[in-house]
Amino acid sequence: MNNIPNLQEILSNIAVGLINQLVNFIPRLISAIVILLLGLLIARLVRNLVQTVLRKIGIDKIGEQLNDIDLVRRMNTDIKVSRALAQVLYFFIVLIFATAAAEMLAVAALTDLVLGITNLIPKLIVAGLMLVVGLFISEGLKKFVIGLCNSFNISGGRMLGTLVFFFFLIITLINALGQAGLNTELLESSFNLIIGGIIFAFAAGYGLASRDVMANILSSFYSKNRFKEGQTIQIDEVKGQIIKIDSTSMTLRTGETTTIIPLQALQMKKVEVFD
Repeated sequence: MNNIPNLQEILSNIAVGLINQLVNFIPRLISAIVILLLGLLIARLVRNLVQTVLRKIGIDKIGEQLNDIDLVRRMNTDIKVSRALAQVLYFFIVLIFATAAAEMLAVAALTDLVLGITNLIPKLIVAGLMLVVGLFISEGLKKFVIGLCNSFNISGGRMLGTLVFFFFLIITLINALGQAGLNTELLESSFNLIIGGIIFAFAAGYGLASRDVMANILSSFYSKNRFKEGQTIQIDEVKGQIIKIDSTSMTLRTGETTTIIPLQALQMKKVEVFD
């Protein structure tokens, strides 16, 4: 009977231990709250100051250029670079003070969690910068492809430009996610398979659809030194004066009307030159 534990003593020891832990924890909790509140105050002051300075030096012009990109415009988002950077700095400062507050509480799991989030912020900043630069490069390539197609009178230039835009944007997004610490191997493999299939199908379909256009473009390299504006020529039954030669066609003035002849015809038919 003497070996039976004293239940009252056990409960008393447990209660005393809990009270001692609570008494020791309350000062740490108050200190942690004070540190966190101080961090929020400092972060807010720094955010307002940085946003004002960035706005005055004109950094929001970058945001205006981003807003002009079709993809961003369709999202109905008004990007303010000064506000975005100031907000990121705000959260970074808050997390620094939150780390100090977590260490004050002496809870290892909470400290590791806050510290991990704090260390992630610089990676997210770099990933964001990569994405912004990728947007500008993708938009520039899109405009270049559209302009190139327009200069050669190739139809579907806007569609090609849009495909190029999303191609490079997705590549940039995958690299940005990798920079942020995410595993992108599966995403890269899937993207490569999809792009390979799209390129093959598009090349086959567009090549068949535009072979006449390409033939006219190639013919322009052979014909540009043999014919010039002002000459009078005859192709089959059509006779007239050359008034314009572009990359795919030749325009003849035939009496009161004009006739447009594909440059490919100059290589396939008999052409008589009168002067």
